[in-house]
Amino acid sequence: MTKGELAKEYFEKGYNCAQSVALAFKDEMGLDETTVAKLASSFGGGVARMREICGAVSGGAFVIGMLKGYSDPKATVEKTEHYKRVREFIANFQEECGSHICSELLQGVQHTDGAVPEKRTEEYYKKRPCGELCLISANFVEKALKGD
Repeated sequence: MTKGELAKEYFEKGYNCAQSVALAFKDEMGLDETTVAKLASSFGGGVARMREICGAVSGGAFVIGMLKGYSDPKATVEKTEHYKRVREFIANFQEECGSHICSELLQGVQHTDGAVPEKRTEEYYKKRPCGELCLISANFVEKALKGD
């Protein structure tokens, strides 16, 4: 099973898009499922359902930061390289999907506003591209992690 397929599977279990992508890499990050799910929980639905940057993208950036990020605030070279890696990941996602903004990716999908998430029903999964976006994101994360 690819990381993308695993991310899609997590989404179909009910995790949000950011959690789903991050959870696909929990073993590589050395973190347990509960910790990863909590750390990524705020980013679903374009950050707390605000429909801003796609949660699948935020989850991917989280994973790249965890595995290839920098920690020294004075490490300018490392920071630059890290930002380049994340920007390339986002550019790849955007090229494939047409955007990295949740509201644009969900155009034409009827959804409720506010903080209350929609119920995960069969119809919910049929009408939105989020599972596929998680798959695409996780696959691009894998590519970003290999590109040293």
